[in-house]
Amino acid sequence: MNEYVLELGKKSKDASKKLIKIDTVTKNNFFSILKNNLDKFREKIKEQNQIDIENGENKGLTKAFLDRLLLTDSRIDGMLESIEIVRNFKDPIGEIVEGFRHSKGMEIKKVRVPLGVIAMIYESRPNVSIDASILCLKASNSIILRGGSDSINSNKVLVNIVRKSLLEANMPEDAVILMEKTEREHVNDLLKLNDYIDVAIPRGGKGLKKAIMENATIPVIETGAGVCHIYVDSEASKEKAIEIIINSKTQRPGVCNALETLLIHKDKLNEILPELVNKLKEKNVELRGDKRVLEIVNTMKEATEEDWDTEYLDLILAIKTVDSLDEAINHINEHSTKHSDAIITENFDKANTFTKEVDSACVYVNASTRFTDGGEFGFGGEIGISTQKLHARGPMGVRELTSLKYIISGNGQIR
Repeated sequence: MNEYVLELGKKSKDASKKLIKIDTVTKNNFFSILKNNLDKFREKIKEQNQIDIENGENKGLTKAFLDRLLLTDSRIDGMLESIEIVRNFKDPIGEIVEGFRHSKGMEIKKVRVPLGVIAMIYESRPNVSIDASILCLKASNSIILRGGSDSINSNKVLVNIVRKSLLEANMPEDAVILMEKTEREHVNDLLKLNDYIDVAIPRGGKGLKKAIMENATIPVIETGAGVCHIYVDSEASKEKAIEIIINSKTQRPGVCNALETLLIHKDKLNEILPELVNKLKEKNVELRGDKRVLEIVNTMKEATEEDWDTEYLDLILAIKTVDSLDEAINHINEHSTKHSDAIITENFDKANTFTKEVDSACVYVNASTRFTDGGEFGFGGEIGISTQKLHARGPMGVRELTSLKYIISGNGQIR
């Protein structure tokens, strides 16, 4: 085991033991200090972020990737807003979820406790360093952050501000640690620290998630990859459909809740496709369609089977024709990453069937997939969008970063 990684694990474990003893007032004071420090050092944050942006441009990173990397005043303001929201959340630790009295007189309570030590492995978005830190700390978890090499300077300055704020709040500095060495072998070692880390949370594309699942011996909560679909039903409103599709694809194409595959009922192709294609091209979206789509609009590439499984994270959209609601549902369940999928329809029964049968974390009716977000759900951010079914599913906020413990109080009872 690499000594550098082992030391990170030991420090984080020690910090998690100290966090259990820290009260709500102290944690909330930390959030106030962090908010002030982030605002105070925003120019330094943007300065370090610009180094990452320039390095990314020199490496030829895509515009969508660079957008995920970018920190502006507006995005820093968003971090400050998230901190305030999380600060105002009720502290989940110690919450009695339920309680009852045993037939022999013992009181049995189910209470919320921290998960413990969390390893967060993520890619380009440096704001995750703040989102993950504040959510974990609110739930009294320590966290080891491992961001991508492309955002290393941004992550360093943000985590240094968090650690400075922890010290000022009389909390353990090592409650938040950044793995500054970005070599892949260090990640593989981190994923095997069973004695120190309680759970790993990957946040990124399919490749990252696959690598972590293959190498981890610690529990993993799957998050991130989003091959998101919208199905335009035969009874859809054309106006709603076009507006929702444009928003889902182009508002921020480089994120996991952006639209990647559009399914259109055969009866809606002629009505919706020409106008939709024109508006998407105005937004510089590259289109790929099946044969029936190309018969109506022949100015796009023909889609391949690979397109139905691709998370583009860019201004690219695949369009497929379907003959029925059942075909749409079957296609989504086969090709979706179980993140976010939507139906556009004015038929209540069809909407109900879709929401029941589509096996995804977030299922929408007549709304953009872009709303799958911890901030939009009122969580103040999220540590990730869980696409699995155990423990947590969908945007993971503070409560999803806790476990449960039974406390049994008796007076000499024996069985």
